[in-house]
Amino acid sequence: MHLRTTALAAVTALAVSLGLAGAGAGTATAGQRAASPGDVVSTAPSSFHPLPGQPTNTKAWRITYRSTTAKGAPNIVSGTVIVPQDGRTGPRPLVTYALGTVGLADRCAPSAGFPDGTTMEANLIQQLTLRGWAVAVTDYEGLGTPGDHTYAVGRAEGHAVLDAARAALRLPEAGLAKNSPVGIMGYSQGGQATSWAAELHDAYAPELNLKGTATGGVPADLLKTTDYNDGGIGAGLILMAAAGQDAAFPELDLDAYLNDKGRSYVRFLKNNCVSANVVAGLFKRISDVTVRNPLYEADWQRVLRSSNLGTHAPDRPVYLYHGVVDELIPYSVGKRLRADWCAKGATVQWKSLPLGEHALGVITESVPAANWLADRFAGRPTSGNC
Repeated sequence: MHLRTTALAAVTALAVSLGLAGAGAGTATAGQRAASPGDVVSTAPSSFHPLPGQPTNTKAWRITYRSTTAKGAPNIVSGTVIVPQDGRTGPRPLVTYALGTVGLADRCAPSAGFPDGTTMEANLIQQLTLRGWAVAVTDYEGLGTPGDHTYAVGRAEGHAVLDAARAALRLPEAGLAKNSPVGIMGYSQGGQATSWAAELHDAYAPELNLKGTATGGVPADLLKTTDYNDGGIGAGLILMAAAGQDAAFPELDLDAYLNDKGRSYVRFLKNNCVSANVVAGLFKRISDVTVRNPLYEADWQRVLRSSNLGTHAPDRPVYLYHGVVDELIPYSVGKRLRADWCAKGATVQWKSLPLGEHALGVITESVPAANWLADRFAGRPTSGNC
């Protein structure tokens, strides 16, 4: 696959890869605008298939774009922009969509699976394109680009989601207006990412014409979520999250806490996708793979709490939903997020899902969540139900 890369973008990517894109690296020369988050670094034609060979009447591009790490440093993230070919002219809404957990290996990235029809949630994304909406899908930091995936690191994910929207609006081939109405949507890991994007919007990307965020199954408190899954069916996700935190904050030195079994397990996780990782981790306890528990350490607790949500009110309405019997993300964590946002004055439409396990929530609520976004795109008011 050949990537069309501008000279400025190539220089930017090289600067980032060499760690030179700090102070002064983004300074514009005469006649040039300083590189900034959301700038498209490269683009190549791709395709979007919910199932192998299934047509969708869309055009798609795999892109790389500038974003920002959890520590505030510039980075490069990959993703996909999908635009319906429905004959519509003029502005159309854009949804920046964050997938739930796909895995840690580059081959698990959404952009890698869309052409083959193997990306999870692609059928839910198709529901959005059938409404005439363009969709930007981030791969998140470290999936499809050099480095390890910073899985479950909220701030990095939020940046990637917002910058995917910026990149889609700046991609000439997509034909989107820079003031297109924008919606944010995601569930599970995608719920963490989209909730962070909602909280970050006013400070990080206020120029986006954001109309609302639909987010569900949100792991808003990682320490509580970890306790909930230790020794359970979601135990594999715990060590995935530990590896993700270590990728973003290498000073945590995860390897020093692991025993031989744990180190072997992390190597396996980094080379496989979510289904294999969950099966491999079934019912394991943290004590099975460590010489001492990093979650008892102050630096680990500080970093995990830095991904907690609910400390800042989103400046646009939110549709927040969570399953009462969710077996991976405690229902109490979702309720707490609602309470925290409501207490800070956010407009929140909260919905409890009475039946179904975690994965079912994204399916059963996909249409109501999209309908809620459609109302926001249409300019209909909402007061929430705080």
